[in-house]
Amino acid sequence: MVIELRSLKTSDASVYQTGNTWRLEIPAGDRGTYRLAQLDDYRPLARKRFLHTPPCSFHLRARVSASNLPGTWGFGLWNDPFGFSLGLGGETKRLPVLPNAAWFFHASHPNWLSLRTGIPAHGFFAGSIRSPHIPSLLLAPGVLVTPFLAIRPVSRLLRQLVNRLIRQDAAAIYSDITQWHEYSIHWLRESTEFRMDGNLVLRTTTSPVPPLGVVLWIDNQFAAWTPEGSLGYGTLDNPAVWLEIDSLKKIS
Repeated sequence: MVIELRSLKTSDASVYQTGNTWRLEIPAGDRGTYRLAQLDDYRPLARKRFLHTPPCSFHLRARVSASNLPGTWGFGLWNDPFGFSLGLGGETKRLPVLPNAAWFFHASHPNWLSLRTGIPAHGFFAGSIRSPHIPSLLLAPGVLVTPFLAIRPVSRLLRQLVNRLIRQDAAAIYSDITQWHEYSIHWLRESTEFRMDGNLVLRTTTSPVPPLGVVLWIDNQFAAWTPEGSLGYGTLDNPAVWLEIDSLKKIS
């Protein structure tokens, strides 16, 4: 099945296609400016109308310009949990929700993306996230807690509570990701399986709640919520970088 993708990029980034290959590029720059190149198939849709539900499999080939790029990049499925739109100007109304995802993900330092001990918080990994469907309006009071996250003991406690609500599983991948590799995600209602070059990387019972959308991206962003309660978010200096995606397909 062919997946119809739309590009999203900052003004200085580029996304273009040659044959079956997409190239996502962001230019060199200093921290303080967000740079993003992205492809997805969900942006005009409300979350409940995202296109993908289990059982299904996704396959692609990918490579990047360097092994430890500043920021994040990756590809897979998610529910765009942090998207925010009030529906103005013809945009689809979308408020923040808890995350659900199954993807291959690279995060440089100082990213810290795991809530659970024993799974990778940065580096290159295959990972799955499962959260309950809680309406955005019920999550809204959580905004009142935000100022208290600067207090380490409060932040640690909240992190522990969130860890009970959001299930995560992930496995680190150690390979030369500047070379072409084949990646696959096999998503079932009760499990998710990740393979690289046909070899099993992760099989987990942490299966995201559908529906989800396809996303492929590269940016210079970081986010960190450490076990000590330290919270950080921002952008990083980066050289000119690119991600290439080839032969993306879905098998239902």
